[in-house]
Amino acid sequence: MPVSEVNGVQIGWERLGSGPALLFCNGSGSTLADAQPMLAQLAGGFDLLAWDYRGFGTSAAVTGSYTMADLAADAEGLLRVAGWDHCRVVGVSFGGMVAQELAVTSPALVERLALACTSSGGAGGSSYPLHELQALPHEEMAAAGLKLADSRWDEEWFDSHPVDRVISERVAPKTPADPAQGAAREAQFRARARHDVWARLPLITCPTLVGCGRYDGIAPPENARAIASRVPNAELREYEGGHPYLFQDPTAAPDLVAFLRDEG
Repeated sequence: MPVSEVNGVQIGWERLGSGPALLFCNGSGSTLADAQPMLAQLAGGFDLLAWDYRGFGTSAAVTGSYTMADLAADAEGLLRVAGWDHCRVVGVSFGGMVAQELAVTSPALVERLALACTSSGGAGGSSYPLHELQALPHEEMAAAGLKLADSRWDEEWFDSHPVDRVISERVAPKTPADPAQGAAREAQFRARARHDVWARLPLITCPTLVGCGRYDGIAPPENARAIASRVPNAELREYEGGHPYLFQDPTAAPDLVAFLRDEG
């Protein structure tokens, strides 16, 4: 996996597939390795560029705090590395925040924008403060995290929905064992807590898809509705699922790909 210096930081990135240029912005606490199922699906129809945020995966360890604007600048720097002067952008959860910041800061770079299970901050609503879960005992943190991910999730639900049980095991919050990863996550939590693009959302000029899960307690549906109400040329789609609705509702991922490919 290549590593390039972007804004004075060593950033690990990956490029795969062929088709229209697409930048993928990952969720919080996740690496490119974690995102492989989604990346494999997208690489089937796009020239896909994805990266590890500061402190994660193959990117350099964090040395201090940063802002969402810094991450948007990292994304813009990676576009230069790729030789792209514009592209399509998809952001999932925390990545949706990065994607929004990029789109309001440099709207000419973004041809089409897909935002999944995310929030604008400010008057449009913020995503749940996940850093508060880290102070809980492990069992309490895991139980609270599951209910936030999908308000329907409990043992009775899992007994009749085994696929959701598998998904829940992948998305359950974990306390990093590696101190460096813990520092990276803390820096990411701080940037996430300060995220607020609400007043600037009308600056987004490209066609935009805003997707959400109806049972999401991390980025509630009302936050997606708020984004869609403020972004010109935005379309809102709600799905049967929670925060990981892209893996729960079989129509969600194909909708995302069709939108990004401008197939209706």
